[in-house]
Amino acid sequence: MKKRFLLAFSAICLFSLTLLSTTKEVHIISTNDMHANIQAFPQLAALTDSVRSLYPSLLVLSAGDNRTGDPLNDIYEIPAYPMVALMNQVGFHASALGNHEFDSKAEGLGRVTSLAHFTHLCANIHADPALGIHTRPYQIFDVDGIKVGIVGVVQVGMRGIPDTHPDNCKGITFTPVEETVQQYKWLRDQCDVVILLTHIGYDDDVKLSKDVPWADLIVGGHSHTQLKGGEMHNGVLITQTVNRLDCVTHTTITLDDGKVVDKRAENISVTHCTQKNKVVEEMVKFFSNNPEFQRVLCQVEKPFTTYEELGCLMSDALREETHADVGFINRGGVRYETHDAGPFTVSDVLKLDPFGNDVVEMNLTGEELRQMLLSCSNNDTYGPPCVSGITLEYTLDKNDTTKVKNVKILTLDGKKFDLKKTYKVATHTYSAAICTSPRKDQGRDLNIQTSQMMMNYLERRGTINYAGACRVKPAKP
Repeated sequence: MKKRFLLAFSAICLFSLTLLSTTKEVHIISTNDMHANIQAFPQLAALTDSVRSLYPSLLVLSAGDNRTGDPLNDIYEIPAYPMVALMNQVGFHASALGNHEFDSKAEGLGRVTSLAHFTHLCANIHADPALGIHTRPYQIFDVDGIKVGIVGVVQVGMRGIPDTHPDNCKGITFTPVEETVQQYKWLRDQCDVVILLTHIGYDDDVKLSKDVPWADLIVGGHSHTQLKGGEMHNGVLITQTVNRLDCVTHTTITLDDGKVVDKRAENISVTHCTQKNKVVEEMVKFFSNNPEFQRVLCQVEKPFTTYEELGCLMSDALREETHADVGFINRGGVRYETHDAGPFTVSDVLKLDPFGNDVVEMNLTGEELRQMLLSCSNNDTYGPPCVSGITLEYTLDKNDTTKVKNVKILTLDGKKFDLKKTYKVATHTYSAAICTSPRKDQGRDLNIQTSQMMMNYLERRGTINYAGACRVKPAKP
């Protein structure tokens, strides 16, 4: 009898404690810089389903750059629609705008945002309503009675726009991230949890954390920085992963009596996930049904192992196909670092050069070319451009090693380059646009995309070998 009483009393106590408990959790799956890796979506969907089975109110977030990286997505009939459709199926709740969301110009971005079942969050964009770009600065989600406020922002580069071709942002202006975010401090009073969904890069996320003690979490992107789960900076938890869905982050925010008392994050591998969502797998098969992308253009004799080697290939294609003296492209236009020996396909070209830039031809003096290459070095955050027909030596600014102080042009055999002579130069529309150096000839658009010119070059060559190619080096002290 006494034993039954004790068991009953214990059960009542346990039930009472459960009723009195004020501890709740918010669970988030986040990713960033997926760059159209649609092949990983069956695993991503299965992984998300698994976590959602444990936490039915799971939030699924992207920190931007969902597109640009796979031609199956990027040059689909409606550009970037496959990614939007797959994100809809997985059940994303919100996405920041990344700089590459603008790659299909305002019209393309408008179509994508109208087709999405999730919200595109960007507080620092100001677009003409006629463009039809559907974004919100913030959104408040109800997660089992917990109010979660999320603000989105995109990086703004030196030209006052995100890192994309200036033509892609016509009719759109942007405000600085720091001043914009402060306008949403009031969310702290309205919400239990405040999240900043940013596409500004890890270093800028850390700087931003100093000014937003009222935020709980920054879900970041843009720099492709792989963090071990998350990092705490100035009381704000920051998360980010590498690009192309290698893994995602699972973040748990614990609240007690409506106050955040704990924040923790862990990485979950997508690459090593053995399960696949069957519906999403069939969607990927449908979007992948384009045999033209697998057409072999040439054979690679030895593997590409660096961005420089691939940049030499790309700039060679411009120079040789236009019969120019010099060819160059911005280093950020080289979109992957390695390629195995063997077939080089249409898909490989379009992944390497996914931006749809046109070839531009101009006549420049050697000094005008030098100034243009210097401008390209500092207006493209990836460093000095990739070149053909010349070699390039650069000197960094001692006071700011992120800036190039000077460039010196040499001939291919290392001899002095004539700065007074006029040369025929081939580049593309993006490099021409970001190079603000003085020059008489602003260039002529040849109305052929760089990717098509590269295909022509590769088919004409048949085999290629760029092992060890290096034409851009730091100047000797």
